[in-house]
Amino acid sequence: MNLKEKTEILLSVCGECRERHTQMRELDREPDFFIEVKPYADRYHTMLDEWTEEVSEFIKTEKPKYVHPIQIESLNDSMKQFIVQSFYQKTGKKRFVLSINSAEYTLKTILDALNAEKDEDVT
Repeated sequence: MNLKEKTEILLSVCGECRERHTQMRELDREPDFFIEVKPYADRYHTMLDEWTEEVSEFIKTEKPKYVHPIQIESLNDSMKQFIVQSFYQKTGKKRFVLSINSAEYTLKTILDALNAEKDEDVT
Protein backbone atom coordinates (compact mmCIF):
# COMPACT_ATOMS: atom_id res chain seq x y z
CA MET A 1 0.00 0.00 0.00
CA ASN A 2 1.45 3.35 -0.97
CA LEU A 3 1.40 6.63 0.94
CA LYS A 4 -1.55 8.04 -1.01
CA GLU A 5 -3.68 4.95 -0.31
CA LYS A 6 -2.83 5.05 3.41
CA THR A 7 -3.69 8.75 3.53
CA GLU A 8 -7.06 8.08 1.89
CA ILE A 9 -7.78 5.24 4.34
CA LEU A 10 -6.93 7.46 7.32
CA LEU A 11 -9.23 10.13 5.89
CA SER A 12 -12.06 7.60 5.73
CA VAL A 13 -11.29 6.53 9.33
CA CYS A 14 -11.98 10.13 10.40
CA GLY A 15 -15.47 9.85 8.91
CA GLU A 16 -16.01 6.44 10.52
CA CYS A 17 -15.06 7.85 13.91
CA ARG A 18 -17.45 10.78 13.53
CA GLU A 19 -20.31 8.43 12.58
CA ARG A 20 -19.50 5.91 15.31
CA HIS A 21 -19.49 8.60 17.99
CA THR A 22 -22.92 9.80 16.84
CA GLN A 23 -24.26 6.23 16.87
CA MET A 24 -22.85 5.48 20.32
CA ARG A 25 -24.53 8.61 21.69
CA GLU A 26 -27.84 7.59 20.11
CA LEU A 27 -27.61 3.95 21.24
CA ASP A 28 -26.56 4.97 24.75
CA ARG A 29 -24.31 1.97 25.30
CA GLU A 30 -20.77 1.21 26.42
CA PRO A 31 -18.57 -0.83 24.06
CA ASP A 32 -16.66 -3.95 25.06
CA PHE A 33 -13.08 -2.69 25.15
CA PHE A 34 -11.35 -5.95 24.20
CA ILE A 35 -13.85 -7.02 21.54
CA GLU A 36 -14.68 -3.71 19.85
CA VAL A 37 -12.27 -0.91 20.80
CA LYS A 38 -8.85 -2.53 21.09
CA PRO A 39 -8.78 -4.50 17.78
CA TYR A 40 -9.95 -1.46 15.81
CA ALA A 41 -7.58 0.91 17.57
CA ASP A 42 -4.59 -1.45 17.25
CA ARG A 43 -5.07 -1.82 13.49
CA TYR A 44 -5.19 1.91 12.84
CA HIS A 45 -2.57 2.87 15.44
CA THR A 46 -0.11 0.61 13.60
CA MET A 47 -1.09 2.09 10.25
CA LEU A 48 -0.76 5.61 11.68
CA ASP A 49 2.78 4.92 12.88
CA GLU A 50 3.80 3.52 9.47
CA TRP A 51 2.11 6.43 7.71
CA THR A 52 3.83 8.96 10.00
CA GLU A 53 7.26 7.57 9.09
CA GLU A 54 6.48 7.56 5.37
CA VAL A 55 4.95 11.03 5.25
CA SER A 56 7.81 12.44 7.35
CA GLU A 57 10.24 11.09 4.75
CA PHE A 58 8.07 12.56 1.98
CA ILE A 59 8.19 15.97 3.70
CA LYS A 60 11.99 15.81 4.02
CA THR A 61 12.57 14.89 0.40
CA GLU A 62 9.79 16.75 -1.42
CA LYS A 63 9.35 19.76 0.90
CA PRO A 64 5.65 20.31 0.08
CA LYS A 65 4.05 23.67 0.82
CA TYR A 66 1.77 23.94 3.85
CA VAL A 67 2.82 20.61 5.40
CA HIS A 68 5.24 20.53 8.33
CA PRO A 69 6.61 17.72 10.53
CA ILE A 70 4.95 19.12 13.67
CA GLN A 71 1.53 18.78 11.99
CA ILE A 72 2.22 15.11 11.32
CA GLU A 73 3.16 14.38 14.93
CA SER A 74 0.10 16.28 16.14
CA LEU A 75 -2.16 14.39 13.73
CA ASN A 76 -0.71 11.06 14.87
CA ASP A 77 -1.41 11.87 18.53
CA SER A 78 -4.89 13.29 17.99
CA MET A 79 -6.02 10.47 15.68
CA LYS A 80 -4.88 7.84 18.16
CA GLN A 81 -6.98 9.61 20.79
CA PHE A 82 -10.14 10.17 18.79
CA ILE A 83 -10.11 6.66 17.32
CA VAL A 84 -10.54 5.32 20.86
CA GLN A 85 -12.78 8.17 22.02
CA SER A 86 -15.20 7.57 19.14
CA PHE A 87 -16.46 4.43 20.90
CA TYR A 88 -17.53 6.29 24.03
CA GLN A 89 -20.69 8.37 24.25
CA LYS A 90 -19.32 10.45 27.12
CA THR A 91 -16.63 11.93 24.86
CA GLY A 92 -17.26 15.67 24.56
CA LYS A 93 -18.60 16.40 21.10
CA LYS A 94 -17.10 19.84 20.40
CA ARG A 95 -13.44 18.99 21.03
CA PHE A 96 -13.88 15.57 19.40
CA VAL A 97 -15.29 17.07 16.18
CA LEU A 98 -12.62 19.79 16.10
CA SER A 99 -9.90 17.14 16.38
CA ILE A 100 -11.38 15.21 13.47
CA ASN A 101 -11.75 18.37 11.38
CA SER A 102 -8.12 19.24 12.01
CA ALA A 103 -6.96 15.73 11.06
CA GLU A 104 -9.08 15.78 7.89
CA TYR A 105 -7.65 19.15 6.88
CA THR A 106 -4.07 17.92 7.31
CA LEU A 107 -4.76 14.65 5.48
CA LYS A 108 -6.39 16.51 2.58
CA THR A 109 -3.43 18.90 2.42
CA ILE A 110 -1.07 15.93 2.21
CA LEU A 111 -3.20 14.33 -0.51
CA ASP A 112 -3.03 17.60 -2.46
CA ALA A 113 0.77 17.61 -2.05
CA LEU A 114 1.00 13.98 -3.18
CA ASN A 115 -1.20 14.69 -6.19
CA ALA A 116 0.85 17.79 -7.06
CA GLU A 117 4.04 15.71 -6.90
CA LYS A 118 2.47 13.10 -9.19
CA ASP A 119 1.44 15.83 -11.65
CA GLU A 120 5.00 17.19 -11.69
CA ASP A 121 6.34 13.70 -12.44
CA VAL A 122 4.04 13.46 -15.46
CA THR A 123 5.15 16.78 -17.01
